[in-house]
Amino acid sequence: QAGLTGPLQKEELQLGVDAANKAAHQYQQRLAAVARINSAIRVGDAEKTLAEIMNPEAQLPEVYAFAADLYQRELATLQQQSPEGNLTHPELSVAVEMLSSVALINRALDSGDVNTVWKQLSSPVTGLTNIEDENSQRYVDDLMKLKAQTRAEGNEFITWNDIQSCLDRVNIAVHEEHERILAIGLINEALDEGDAKKTIQALQIPAAKLEGVAPKVAQHYQDTLLRAKREKAQDTQDETAVLWLDEIQDGIHRANKDTEESERFSLGIRAINEAVDHGDVTQTLSTLRSPDVGLYGVTPECAETYQRELSEVKRRKMAAGNNGSEWVKHWVRGGYHYYHNLWTKEGGWDEPAEFVQNNTQLSREEIQSTISGVTAAYNREQLWLANENLITKLQACCRGYLVRQEFNSRMNFLKKQVPAITCIQSQWRGYKQRKAYQIRLDYLRAQKDQVVKIQSMTRMYQARRRYRDRLQYFRNHINDVVKIQAFIRANKAREDYKTLINAENPPMAVVRKFVHLLDQSDQDFQEELELLKLREEVVTLIRSNQQLENDLNLMDIKIGLLVKNKITLQDVVSHSKKLTKKNKEQLSDMMMLNKQRGGLKALSKEKREKLEAYQHLFYLLQTNPTYLAKLIFQMPQNKSTKFMDSVIFTLYNYASNQREEYLLLRLFQTALQEEIKSKVDQIHEIVTGNPTVIKMVVSFNRGARGQNALRQILGPVVKEIIDDKSLNIKTDPVDIYKSWVNQMESQTGEASKLPYDVTPEQALNHEEVRTRLDASIRNMRTVTDKFLSAIVSSVDKIPYGMRFIAKVLKDSLQEKFPDSGEDELLKIVGNLLYYRYMNPAIVAPDAFDIIDLSAGGQLTTDQRRNLGSIAKMLQHAASNKMFMGDNAHLSIINEYLSQSYQKFR
Repeated sequence: QAGLTGPLQKEELQLGVDAANKAAHQYQQRLAAVARINSAIRVGDAEKTLAEIMNPEAQLPEVYAFAADLYQRELATLQQQSPEGNLTHPELSVAVEMLSSVALINRALDSGDVNTVWKQLSSPVTGLTNIEDENSQRYVDDLMKLKAQTRAEGNEFITWNDIQSCLDRVNIAVHEEHERILAIGLINEALDEGDAKKTIQALQIPAAKLEGVAPKVAQHYQDTLLRAKREKAQDTQDETAVLWLDEIQDGIHRANKDTEESERFSLGIRAINEAVDHGDVTQTLSTLRSPDVGLYGVTPECAETYQRELSEVKRRKMAAGNNGSEWVKHWVRGGYHYYHNLWTKEGGWDEPAEFVQNNTQLSREEIQSTISGVTAAYNREQLWLANENLITKLQACCRGYLVRQEFNSRMNFLKKQVPAITCIQSQWRGYKQRKAYQIRLDYLRAQKDQVVKIQSMTRMYQARRRYRDRLQYFRNHINDVVKIQAFIRANKAREDYKTLINAENPPMAVVRKFVHLLDQSDQDFQEELELLKLREEVVTLIRSNQQLENDLNLMDIKIGLLVKNKITLQDVVSHSKKLTKKNKEQLSDMMMLNKQRGGLKALSKEKREKLEAYQHLFYLLQTNPTYLAKLIFQMPQNKSTKFMDSVIFTLYNYASNQREEYLLLRLFQTALQEEIKSKVDQIHEIVTGNPTVIKMVVSFNRGARGQNALRQILGPVVKEIIDDKSLNIKTDPVDIYKSWVNQMESQTGEASKLPYDVTPEQALNHEEVRTRLDASIRNMRTVTDKFLSAIVSSVDKIPYGMRFIAKVLKDSLQEKFPDSGEDELLKIVGNLLYYRYMNPAIVAPDAFDIIDLSAGGQLTTDQRRNLGSIAKMLQHAASNKMFMGDNAHLSIINEYLSQSYQKFR
């Protein structure tokens, strides 16, 4: 080794021998230490094993005491794997060196020292292979995770094999990620090219490790992934954005899911069509409710309607002809089209060659449209049923409005045609009444005996039952009846006796009861004889008068017969020479006909009895107003005509004397009380209802009898208003504005620049309009005061009948509605006296003969407008109604209306 040649010297030999002896000694010590180490390992005592390994005689690398368990476990494993069952010194040296490095790695992992971990991993002493510098961080991260997992399992250290396995896994994962990145790039390039075949090839690259890739869904993969890529580019605002592996895998799963759903959807639509063809309602409902087809709004209660409507839609499609195609195209979620084969029950996303849509199959849109329509109709029906009360009220209001509108239109037409209608109605009613009367009369005459018998039996039964019931009632209470009668008689006797004793002039009835107690004198006998004599004279005179009346009636009949016979004989004598046998027969028939048509005043017993019966009837109707009052109340307001007024007024002879006027007012009183009692539920209905009796009262008192009163009350004031040519009352701002514009155009001869059509608010913006409106209001108040003064000061001139009915109206309403205030009752009375009685005479004085007009003369438009404005003011004052809303510009006279109302009261 020193580069010299020659024999060795003694010293050199001695040194060699010493060195050999030393080496042999060390070798022997090493063998003994190795034997002890193997024994300690075999015993399994980690502390003893650690002590033997750390013994300098073993000549082993550095050992760390904290890793005693690691040394024991790993060396025991190596010892068991050795063929001889013992570890040699070289094996121990390599193993201890590697285990010490593993122990340092475990300690560095526990402390989080990344640099020490990487240093030990890359150290040749550790003996780890396939270490890549660029993966260092991944190695450390995975080892830390492995360390934590090992500790969780109850082991303190990770072994060398664990470390090597972890490094290998990291290397494989990094390699796979690199390959996967390349595959992702190829997939994105294929997507950008738009070629579904290249896309499916790229998706099937093994390195990509994509799951569920099916070649038949290639086109849908292309569409789904391309849409996802575009959405990502739009979200990130980066046109070069690419899809990563998880996004691609999600797209594949979504495309596969779409394919499965589309297939189930197509089969579901096909099942619906088959169920509709079979006409099975239950099957159709089951297929419609299938979640695969995604139909909404399906209600089981409408199953039969679904079947009927879908069958009708399909029948119309069949009527247009069947092209026999086996393909149908469905528009599915995402806006894609899925093609389904009706024969093979398979489908796909690629459009088949020479594709033709089957024109007899119902599409989902048609099915959904039909279901939505049927369900909407059902829900609407259920909604109507749930809100039937509200709908009924709404319908009632609408129908009422329409009926009132139609009624008003019809009434306007009928009012214009009153003469013709009256004639037609009278003719038709006369015909119907005569016909019905004749039919009923013929029937009763044919069944006269039966009718009499039935009536007699019925009346007998009713009378007998009432008598028996009353008799039985008295029998059940006989003791009470006796007591009551005794008490009443005793009380009456005491009262009569007290009257007889205490009264200065007791009544005759009382005296008669106690006359037997009085002493009779000669004067009493004389008075009794005189009374009998007077009674006989009265009876004689009554009989004489009755005889004279009968003789007079007989004389009238005989005179009538004589006159009639005389006329007949004169006709015979004058025509005796001209009569033939045929003429005589005709004359005889004519005379017989005259006898039959003689009327109530004919000279026959039957006619006389009928005349007397009518006299009794009319007397009963006059004196007992209940019958006619009930008739007036029962007459519908839209059916009452002047015929009813004529009948009643004729019956009472138009109140030509005090008796008949009194009876007529009793009739009006009874009818009005019956109307309010039975028909008026709200106090204002007497105003809005326009009762028939009110119309009859107003019509009667505004006729010939009350016309003079209206003329006296209103005539002078109305004439003064008409004679005032300068009076011009306009309360509408628009009319005033238009008059002002027309006046300016007339004065200047040029068209005004102001607009002609304006609203009341725009018109009031002009000072001239406001000035003229104020002047009209002042004039209207002045003339209204005149009318008000004339009416208030002439209350006594109002016909007594109107004032009496007004009192009856107030008393009846106060009795029916005791909670109503005095003002509310007076408003209704004012409505009767002013609005119904006087107002029409003010508005149209020429129609009610209030004023005298020259021949052919008539009121001008301005005069009628002035009177109408005054009548409107008086009407508001009588009813205490203020100007509001559209007439808000007249609100300044509301205080005046309140004051006028107090005067009306």
